[in-house]
Amino acid sequence: MSSTRSLAGVDEIHAYLIDQLNSALRRPGMFSSHDSALRMLMDHLLFVECQPEALAEEQRAWAGRGAGTSTGVAGMFQELMPGGYDQHCVASVYAEFAHRRGWLRPDRLLSAGEHHALRAGVRKWAQADRSWADIISEFGPPSILCGGTSPLYSKTLGYLGEDPDEPIVFFHLWNGSTPAPESTWPELEEPVLLAVRFTDAPFDEAFTFTPEGQRRRPEPGSI
Repeated sequence: MSSTRSLAGVDEIHAYLIDQLNSALRRPGMFSSHDSALRMLMDHLLFVECQPEALAEEQRAWAGRGAGTSTGVAGMFQELMPGGYDQHCVASVYAEFAHRRGWLRPDRLLSAGEHHALRAGVRKWAQADRSWADIISEFGPPSILCGGTSPLYSKTLGYLGEDPDEPIVFFHLWNGSTPAPESTWPELEEPVLLAVRFTDAPFDEAFTFTPEGQRRRPEPGSI
């Protein structure tokens, strides 16, 4: 006896992939040890949308913004962040692309006034050392949290405004979650802010490092 199976329609597949992508952006470590899961999900979405070349074009744009080494975005963060890059840092760059494609499902949107005030004042605000609690107290809950809610681990917080053309402002936090053998990880009770990043600038201009971020930056040639 033959049996028939119903298959999901294109719209259902598209919605499912978007749900999976949003989960992977928020908890990248649960999906893959590197960015392969994010790339695969985006490849599938772009296939459904009949634009399979869009991710390669985006990767060329990343190279044009300064992530042009053989290791791409991951290598760029490795040069900037202590202990190498964390998955949440790379996920935040993929989140930019997801936002422009209309795939990102933010947990919260800042009003136009809130987002303008954030962009106008955050570079000066980041000239002092800040913690995760300081960011939430000053700017409220993020639009997207890449990396989970545990204070034991590093993470990235992203803030979006109501205007989709405005840049995302990302806060990259660290708590020693890629320790050297002699590390006493976790070093701190909660993650500390290393850098604020604007998504509409070349990578070498996009970062504003806190004093702690400057102290923690890898020595040139140490990677």
